[in-house]
Amino acid sequence: MEQEMMKKVMDEVMKRIGGGSVVAPEKASQQQSDEEKVASVCAQNIVGVTEYVGISEGDTIGLVVANVEPMLHEKLGIDKKFRSVGIFSGRTGAGPQIMAADEAVKATNTEIVVIELPRDTKGGAGHGSLIIFGAEDVSDARRAIEVALKDLRRTFGDVYANDAGHLEFQYTARASYACNKAFNAPVGRAFGLIVGAPAGIGFVMSDTALKAAEVELIDYLSPTKGLSLTNEVVITFTGDSGAVRQALIAARSIGKKLLGAMGAEPKSATTPYI
Repeated sequence: MEQEMMKKVMDEVMKRIGGGSVVAPEKASQQQSDEEKVASVCAQNIVGVTEYVGISEGDTIGLVVANVEPMLHEKLGIDKKFRSVGIFSGRTGAGPQIMAADEAVKATNTEIVVIELPRDTKGGAGHGSLIIFGAEDVSDARRAIEVALKDLRRTFGDVYANDAGHLEFQYTARASYACNKAFNAPVGRAFGLIVGAPAGIGFVMSDTALKAAEVELIDYLSPTKGLSLTNEVVITFTGDSGAVRQALIAARSIGKKLLGAMGAEPKSATTPYI
């Protein structure tokens, strides 16, 4: 269903831009922007819902609401200036969505107003996610969701899984407000996230990471301490950019070996980026 929809979208895009003719380099950037706009409009037309923006990895859907109903807005408890919201909601994954949202906040005039991590992963060992962007203008909310959806393929790059569990590693050289809200990451500093399921593997990865490099531990989360009873151990940390990457690489190396001992070789969901 998703593949058919995207094929229709791209077919329509190609029709509107002239069947994929060669474009001069100075016009390539503008054409790409135009293609994204056309794809967004086409996707809305196919689904038939104006709130729909798109879908991406981890069964994640992006939505916008131009004017939140006043009673719902009050219960949400957000600043009244945010008439519009962007909604980034996934069944599988929390870290990838938060990191993608972090990039979206950097690139748009929006703020993160809600981050909630439900017990999910479609019956697996981890979380799903609900992230809400606040915006004064619906175009800003829509753009934030578009940026986050596009970046999600990258942030799923260092998520590895098999039938026995999953591993996740996230890195940014400059944490922004999504990482700060979700993980208390210092804004503007390098930030790392390690997740391991089952929880025992997460613990060993955490120990390995902290021994491998001089980083500052921000938090340690376990099934009944800060998590939604998921079978995971999670750590977050900051420090020098090189040290944060070194810690992540050490944890990834041992984590893949341990999870691989329980089943098939853990595979990346997309393309590793760390």
